[in-house]
Amino acid sequence: MKFYSTNNPEHVVSLKEAVIKGLAPDQGLYMPEHIPLMPAEFFQELPFMSFQEMGVEVIRALFKDDLTEDQIKQLVEHTLSFDTPLVQVEDGIYTLELFHGPTLAFKDVGARFCSKLMSMLMTDESRLVRVLVATSGDTGSAVANGFYKVPGVEVIILYPQGKVSKLQEKQFTTLGENIHCLEVAGVFDDCQRLVKEAFLDTELNQEMLLTSANSINIARWIPQCLYYFHAWAQLLDKEKKIAVSVPSGNFGNLGAGILAERMGLPIDIFVASTNVNKVVPEFLDSGIFDPIPSLSTISNSMDVGNPSNFYRLLDLYGNDEELLKSRVVGYYFSDEETAIAMREVKAATGYLMDPHGAVGYLGLKKFLKEKGEEFQGIFLETAHPGKFQSTVEEVLQESIQLPNRLQAFLSKEVKSSRMGNDFEEFKRYLNDAR
Repeated sequence: MKFYSTNNPEHVVSLKEAVIKGLAPDQGLYMPEHIPLMPAEFFQELPFMSFQEMGVEVIRALFKDDLTEDQIKQLVEHTLSFDTPLVQVEDGIYTLELFHGPTLAFKDVGARFCSKLMSMLMTDESRLVRVLVATSGDTGSAVANGFYKVPGVEVIILYPQGKVSKLQEKQFTTLGENIHCLEVAGVFDDCQRLVKEAFLDTELNQEMLLTSANSINIARWIPQCLYYFHAWAQLLDKEKKIAVSVPSGNFGNLGAGILAERMGLPIDIFVASTNVNKVVPEFLDSGIFDPIPSLSTISNSMDVGNPSNFYRLLDLYGNDEELLKSRVVGYYFSDEETAIAMREVKAATGYLMDPHGAVGYLGLKKFLKEKGEEFQGIFLETAHPGKFQSTVEEVLQESIQLPNRLQAFLSKEVKSSRMGNDFEEFKRYLNDAR
């Protein structure tokens, strides 16, 4: 399989180059040259497959030209070492729980796949690989834990000062070893800009091997399609139309869902659910994509004002804006609406949502209200509520129990350095750390 840049389809590279480079030299995102269509027999058998059996079939369809059968099985076994159960919350409304991995967030799937695939592709590389990561919360912890102590790899995580939860920060800043953390004076978009500028800096790239583990990297992005297949497999009613609501910030997760749909997964509509960083819902309404400075909310992992993966959404539908709008609807919600949903669902059903899942729930409810009874719906619960303990407890006015894995991080010491948001300062850091 070859991969092309969203900015220039004539720029085509191998899997190894797409994974190691992360971002195309023209600032485009890499996309598979061909999206395979899974056969009808696969969907007939899917409800009876294990998560890993399904994963092997899908990853084989995408990477069979680049990886051996043994590598594919190793990759899937390493990635899908935990379940993503579908849980009924209300009549006709289900949540896909994506927080059962090592760091209790959906990005564990992509991060584990990325670290394993990168190590497979880099066996003949003598140079130290530097993985640059911008995070608004969960990416940092998933990537840090995925690459922790991986030989030949150094991870540098940039995160916005004061804009990630304390537990999220503890999960990636307390590891040490080959994990280095920079607390940037600014917002997530500043962190993302610094990473992109580093990839495009000729001098830096001549002197060191830089790559990314953000969702701009296909090795982080593509494997997220797997849990959409698993969600469909767990639905008992396969006849009713299906709407999937994805709480969205940088829009990699929604893009992965669309990838699954393009591979034949019968999802009828996607709901792009955001907080007040509403760039994509406004595009879907007006046709104008107008990035904004990101705004701080209680669903902080989605505080992205210029989502990189927007161009993947367009590309997946052949850059046909009208086709995209016919397949994806978008809604945005305030912190107050998010908090009310968390309280009401907890009171009515006993189900505890984190702020991001609550935004997904709200988007799904709004869509179902407009479309009546012809749909059943799934919303993604992307992180364990305990990762946002102070916010959730303040909203609910009650204490919540932290999983032991999260509790263990609280006593650990933060190891990070503060930095401004000027690229030259970041470039000096990279050069000095060689």
